[in-house]
Amino acid sequence: MDRAWKIRARIHQWIGIPCGIGIAGTKTLAKLANHIAKTAERKPGVYPDELATVCNLAALSDEQLREVLTATEVGEVWGVGRQLSAQLKAVGVYSVHDFVQLPGDLVRSKWGVVLERTWRELRGEPCIDLDNVPAPKQQIACTRSFGQPVTELKHLQEAISEFTTRAAEKLRRQHHLAGQVLVFARTSPFRDGPRYSRSIVVPLRRPTADTTELTNAALMGLKAIYQPGYKLAKAGVMLLDLIPDTVVQGELGFEDAVAEQRDRYRLMVAMDQVNDRFGKRTLLLGSSGIEQGADTWAMKQVRRTPRYTTDWHQVPVARA
Repeated sequence: MDRAWKIRARIHQWIGIPCGIGIAGTKTLAKLANHIAKTAERKPGVYPDELATVCNLAALSDEQLREVLTATEVGEVWGVGRQLSAQLKAVGVYSVHDFVQLPGDLVRSKWGVVLERTWRELRGEPCIDLDNVPAPKQQIACTRSFGQPVTELKHLQEAISEFTTRAAEKLRRQHHLAGQVLVFARTSPFRDGPRYSRSIVVPLRRPTADTTELTNAALMGLKAIYQPGYKLAKAGVMLLDLIPDTVVQGELGFEDAVAEQRDRYRLMVAMDQVNDRFGKRTLLLGSSGIEQGADTWAMKQVRRTPRYTTDWHQVPVARA
């Protein structure tokens, strides 16, 4: 508990963001404890006051834990979504306590082994291992909502080029290659007018992390799905079929292909290093546009937090 309070104080002092901390013997119970910590602080009276901000379920007695689980709706459990919650409520399971009282065989036969694992975790049996290092992503995406509707192909191409560049940087940091590129564009579902939503997957000749190859594929897909006359509100790129960059696909002229890939990889590494040192878009593809869509496709970001530590023009000035 002492460490949890110190962690929370440090986060608040260094970053300025309040947070809740949950402590328990399993990951699912810890997630639930985090929810309880936040709810007890925001909605006094729902849970005991001593559980606010930092909640340690492991320190509660059996009776106290039962009361807390009874006061918590089953839909708040990590992994229990809207549909599962409705199914559980249909059989009389409304609280987390109701759920943990179900027979394990019933949970497994009716909802499967995944929910049974959640059921066991809520009963204090660890079933989900801790991940000290995050697993590599199976897909990498970069999508954005536009600050204002985009109607011209030129501006849409700039946005897609920029999104692909960002996704490619993430791909290289993960030391993976992509085998396919998905690109999509759509109108807003909340505005009046003609509706449009299309996507396409473009397979690559061989897996790559080269920004230019990925961008060419994305722009090729964009041209195939683009239709004029729509006010597009969002677009994005997803990199699919990811494999480690230690895997090389052989083909005719293999030695030349490997040499070319090595040179392109060195170019991409140099590009990433320059942008890391001097800021994003120091080096960029011409198809991304020079002005980053300032008056067309860029996000509004009117509520963006000031960059006190990275922009001289936004450093606070104290006046006497």
